[in-house]
Amino acid sequence: MSAAVSPRPGDVQLVAQAVTFGYPGRRILDRLDLTVAPGDRVGLVGENGAGKTTLLGVLAGRLHPQEGTVRRHGTLAVVEQDLAVADEDTVGTLIDATADAARAAAADLQAVIDAFDHDGGDVAALSGSIARYEHLAAWDVDRRVDEGLSRLQAPRDRDRRLAELSVGERYRVRLACRLAERADLLLLDEPTNHLDEGGVAHLTAQLRAWTGGLVIVTHDRRLLDDVMTAVLDMDPSMDGRPVLYGAARYADYRFARDQMLRRWRARYRAERKRARVLAERLDASYEGLSDEWRPPKGSQKHRRGTRARQHVKAADRLIERLEAQAVDVPVPPPALHFPDLPSVPPGYPGGPLLEVRGPRVAARLDLPGRRVDVMPAGRLLVTGANGAGKSTLLAALVGGVGLDRGTRTVAPGVRWGVLAQEGPGERAPASGGPSPTAFDAYARHALDLLHAGALDPDALVPVAALGLLSEADLERPLSELSIGQRRRFDLACALLAAPHVLVLDEPTNHLSVGLVDELTAALRATSAAVVVATHDRQLRADLADWPHLDLGG
Repeated sequence: MSAAVSPRPGDVQLVAQAVTFGYPGRRILDRLDLTVAPGDRVGLVGENGAGKTTLLGVLAGRLHPQEGTVRRHGTLAVVEQDLAVADEDTVGTLIDATADAARAAAADLQAVIDAFDHDGGDVAALSGSIARYEHLAAWDVDRRVDEGLSRLQAPRDRDRRLAELSVGERYRVRLACRLAERADLLLLDEPTNHLDEGGVAHLTAQLRAWTGGLVIVTHDRRLLDDVMTAVLDMDPSMDGRPVLYGAARYADYRFARDQMLRRWRARYRAERKRARVLAERLDASYEGLSDEWRPPKGSQKHRRGTRARQHVKAADRLIERLEAQAVDVPVPPPALHFPDLPSVPPGYPGGPLLEVRGPRVAARLDLPGRRVDVMPAGRLLVTGANGAGKSTLLAALVGGVGLDRGTRTVAPGVRWGVLAQEGPGERAPASGGPSPTAFDAYARHALDLLHAGALDPDALVPVAALGLLSEADLERPLSELSIGQRRRFDLACALLAAPHVLVLDEPTNHLSVGLVDELTAALRATSAAVVVATHDRQLRADLADWPHLDLGG
């Protein structure tokens, strides 16, 4: 496979050729090629487990390919999700390391200038030193670091030990420092995960102005739209390998990806039809051999044998011809088949399906005098900063937490489906026993709902009908599924009871960008009521016409 961004003038920053990497029983990267030149901004997308973080590790040199080569030119800066730190490392450790290259460039330039004062110096060396000094904007590095820490809301106390910071705080400190370095090649893994809106705006501005090469693993569709010059989709295509889409707009990438999937599915249907035709023709041929070509016993025995041999040869030639024309087309990825959901239960008396008034839950939520209700086929978008109470409000609506103050009302017969940030697919099996298969876990969830009176057996939604997981994955232990596959399973569980109300907390977490697009369209079209809490910028934009509750924070 060749996934190469067309080089621009100047030095190529990264060349990966025929890179293969995997583990026993599983190949993650297969002969992958990638070229990144200055100004190229490549987004890596795909399901969890598709190999995005693995590829980033190979490009950074942390992982070594089993086959192929990776060549990098110039300086390298990497910010991965897992950041190992030594006990003695502090915020100041990272700040000082960031300024080293700029200060070295400044010292080198001063040395070259001093040489001119003494013996005339080297004009070529002076030009190179000036170019490097200007490229790094070495005079400005301290201000850039300070601004980055401030804009990303990262700790600025130089004496703070990194080991004492939260994962998000450590990530933001390192991200601010790496952006300030102005490296020739920058590799980032999910950089928007730990940022608020102001931080994302600062990151976006920095990346759009980046003059070196850039490779980013991200599920943030708005970042792809705002920053990337190309998208490398790590999910398989018809030939089983990733595909590079040279699209500067997310919509263009999605259109090209959707067209590829349509061709793949059409080709697969055609080959399945050919296989059925082959089987039917062979059945007819051999049926004719046993019936039509059998004269009465005792008559024309030699002629009967000759005709039988001719018929067998004709059938064999048919098999050879059809098999020669056949194409081995892999099974395409499933597409979301969102079920038809009901709007109201039988005998619905009118009024809200769910309602909370003046809810208060300890220190997590306090909305005195406020009423939050969900009407049939209603819509509600809930936003707010982390800790503002979005998840608590959703839990209060469906009875997942008790109210210290306020009331909760549910219309008779209403069923709800919940996609929490931690769902059934994330929970460990009871008593430390073996993990059930996804099929078994889905059945267990159905029985739990039935016993709780929250399921109508005649309205159950089969998991295999949703297109969220293949049957092979449904037969695997739940613990062996990737985090993205478990999130798909959780979404299936939310739909199991054919709910009248869907309550979704950060539904884009761990889902591929393609599935998020499909889910967004389904949520807008469904007859059920929908409540969504999200920080996803693109999802908020897609649902901007919904009634909106901002909890601030």
